[in-house]
Amino acid sequence: MSDSPLAAPQLVINSRMLYSSWIPADPKAAAVLLPQGLQPATNRAIYMNQYVVDSEEQASSFGAYSLTYLGLDLAGRTAPDGVTPSRFFTHYFNSSERVRGYVHERGVPASQGTTTLELHGVELVATTRVEGIPIIRTVARVGQKISSVARGHLTYVTQVKGKLVAGNYPYVGELAESFELVSLEFLAKDHPVYALRPSSPLQKVEGWCWYAPRDSFVYPGGEYEYKQ
Repeated sequence: MSDSPLAAPQLVINSRMLYSSWIPADPKAAAVLLPQGLQPATNRAIYMNQYVVDSEEQASSFGAYSLTYLGLDLAGRTAPDGVTPSRFFTHYFNSSERVRGYVHERGVPASQGTTTLELHGVELVATTRVEGIPIIRTVARVGQKISSVARGHLTYVTQVKGKLVAGNYPYVGELAESFELVSLEFLAKDHPVYALRPSSPLQKVEGWCWYAPRDSFVYPGGEYEYKQ
């Protein structure tokens, strides 16, 4: 692969992806992570995406990598569907230096980290590690067949040189049937991401907890200024 700057946009196909959303244990601590000008959604929801791109053939230029990113749903603006809240990145743990460089230029708070998705029968375990230490572990039960196809756009907001910008990320995901989010553990109390830990008992946000054994998406190249 070339060391030249990566062109925008970037396409990724057939990633293995676990998406989840919940109500945090400490909504005030989570809201503090938002920059001035942004407000959390009314329900204070947190979102997280844990996924793996297994081979370089699945990406236009990124190569293989793994990623966990998470943050807050926002009040005031939605994705192009008019329903899904816009979302702000607070943490972004990526195994690839190439991808980290690409997203850094777009205001994403990228840092080094690895993510694994291990499927044993119907049990799926996603583990996020920083410097080899597990910081997040998600356990789900998933079906073996595809039940539906989700498609549309998500809107993610970042901060670039003091300005809020947004990008629309198109996606097509083949969702596994009979999904159940069993547990969601934040394992490192001394890590800043602990501020986003879920309440106990776990309060899931319906519609945003699913597993896609094949999910394809685009990192946008046409970001725009984000206004409330």
